[in-house]
Amino acid sequence: MEIILSKSTWPIIGWVCQILGWLINGIYVVLEAIGIPNIGVAIILFTIIIYLLLTPIQIKQQKWSKMMTVIQPELQQIQKKYANKKDQASQMKMSEETMALYQKYGVSPTGSCLPLLLQMPILLSLYQVIYHIPGYIGSVRSIFSSLTDQIMAVSGYSDLMKTFVEENSIRVYSALSDTLTENNIYDILYVLKPSQWDKLGDIAQFSGFTDLIARTADDSTNVNMFLAYNITESPMDLLQRGMAAGSVVLVILAILVPVLAWLTQWLNYKLMPQSAMADDSKGKNQKNSMESSMRMMNTFMPIFSAFMCLSLSIGIGIYWVAGAVVRSIQQIVVNRHMKSLNIDELIAKNQEKVNKKREKEGLPPQKITQQARQSVRNIDFEETAAKETQSKKADVSETTAYYKEHTEYAPGSLAAKANMVRQFDEKNSKRKK
Repeated sequence: MEIILSKSTWPIIGWVCQILGWLINGIYVVLEAIGIPNIGVAIILFTIIIYLLLTPIQIKQQKWSKMMTVIQPELQQIQKKYANKKDQASQMKMSEETMALYQKYGVSPTGSCLPLLLQMPILLSLYQVIYHIPGYIGSVRSIFSSLTDQIMAVSGYSDLMKTFVEENSIRVYSALSDTLTENNIYDILYVLKPSQWDKLGDIAQFSGFTDLIARTADDSTNVNMFLAYNITESPMDLLQRGMAAGSVVLVILAILVPVLAWLTQWLNYKLMPQSAMADDSKGKNQKNSMESSMRMMNTFMPIFSAFMCLSLSIGIGIYWVAGAVVRSIQQIVVNRHMKSLNIDELIAKNQEKVNKKREKEGLPPQKITQQARQSVRNIDFEETAAKETQSKKADVSETTAYYKEHTEYAPGSLAAKANMVRQFDEKNSKRKK
């Protein structure tokens, strides 16, 4: 079963799409074997498997977030210490103390970046695979193969199909060549809606194979029907059809997909853990600002998803809803795991991993921990020394001011200095008595 067709050509994303394409093709082959050759079901199973595979990355990311809630107060103390010091030496010391703090807890300051970098290509590739289903599922390609051959045998087929695409506002998710290729024809046929199949059969030049067009349209509908939906249509198409026909059922079905997209996305955001902040005034301000941003995102993003679902194909809507449901269940499980997680054990494991890494590099296993502790001690020592220095300066200033107030001699003269020594001796002799 060949899997050659128009596919994503984005750098890196295209390679990931190839792997995901093998997966969704395998799912579809299994569905065919058990008598359920359905693209909607394949998309749901595909989404579930991908998000289950991403679970370890999600757990790792949330462990890092939980660790950051412990590190954050100390990190803010360091930032506060150097808040008004913009010189290079101070900035370097702040950097060193920050790294010492991360070493103390055995984590990397870029710990949240790697999971995101791993997830982004996969999530972007999911969309590309769903957009280019005929490019990755060989059985779907075979549905359109005979009709594609017949269309390409017609003289001037490229101009005919381009005019057809423009006049019917057909959204094709791949670039069309100047002269349409076989892949272009497959892509156009796959995204045709039921009403557009009828219009394709009305083209005079295609009158010799209208029966083949009708059979292909039926086969396409069979694999694209999911519950009461044809996943090549958008909810907006369904809504317009329902309103034109006066069908309440179609209107409800059209609204249901965006509503489910909104509800499941909202639930997913609500289940996400919130980051803790420090209790000082600055921390409270940051917490309030973060909570405000989160509330705005939790309100806006689900509404945005619902709005986008109106114009995108129902296949994408199914992916969004299925993905949000899987993530919500996943998040409930991860949240329970995080609650039972012992933070001290997590720190010990992090330090153990760092020590193993250093051991491979030929460095002493305990050096990082000792350096971290020593660096933290140095931080505390420097703060204490600074306070003592300020206190001594204050005492000297007070003593100098006292002697200046209790002398009648000119400041800086020998007499004034001699008088200061005399007053100092008298003051000490009184204390001894």
